[in-house]
Amino acid sequence: MSDPSPPAAAVAPRLLVTLATYNEAGNLRPLVEAIRQQAPQAAILIIDDNSPDGTGRIADELRATLPEIHVLHRPGKLGLGTATLAAMRFAIEHRFDYLLNLDADWSHHPSHIPALLAGMADHDVMIGSRYVPGGGVEGGFTLKRRLMSSGINGYARLMLGLTSRDNSGAFRCYRVSKLAEIDLDQVRSRGYSFQEEILFWCQEVGCRIGETPIVFRDRRAGSSKLVLSEAVAALGILLQLGVARRLGRTSRRGQSRESQS
Repeated sequence: MSDPSPPAAAVAPRLLVTLATYNEAGNLRPLVEAIRQQAPQAAILIIDDNSPDGTGRIADELRATLPEIHVLHRPGKLGLGTATLAAMRFAIEHRFDYLLNLDADWSHHPSHIPALLAGMADHDVMIGSRYVPGGGVEGGFTLKRRLMSSGINGYARLMLGLTSRDNSGAFRCYRVSKLAEIDLDQVRSRGYSFQEEILFWCQEVGCRIGETPIVFRDRRAGSSKLVLSEAVAALGILLQLGVARRLGRTSRRGQSRESQS
């Protein structure tokens, strides 16, 4: 009697890594190379907001020379929130299993990608967290920014019922099938409150949310462009969501139009 055939190898989840870029010409190429070192199987989506420094041209060069590079050109600086929503819609439409987002300025080092992916074995959202044991911040993260970050995270937990510690960071991995249950058209935030709001909707559709420690490094060049009026508007959006949650006026489940097609 012959030996039974060996079991078929497990198929790796289809991973999409997304980068929203604006004036990242000096960072983009080495960052893409570093991502591929950590996740060789990943497709990469670059969403460029018509960067005047030629970032979009570099993205097109990468697409022409490397496999599984996708580029979305937008007409102007439309913000990180809308870029992330575009990435989510792309991931749903193209049936990826995971969507992993990180900043394009090296604030989020690709060396943390394997830990995020490992956490997806028993979670639907994994957050690269500054605020769990082992996490932290390096570089020019001023006292003002530290206080604002801790304040907005506490406010989000209070208003939205979030239990995760780092709700404002963008270094995350999402299970795309759960994103497809969210009506993405109902997301109100486009600026500072986007990260908190999308976690709220993930929680509403039953996502298991986990955190793994990362070290956040302030961007290599440039400065934070914090606008007080936008920060106040972000707090207002979280307040509205929090009130609606307490009144039971948030839909717990929905389907984006992509998932209905």
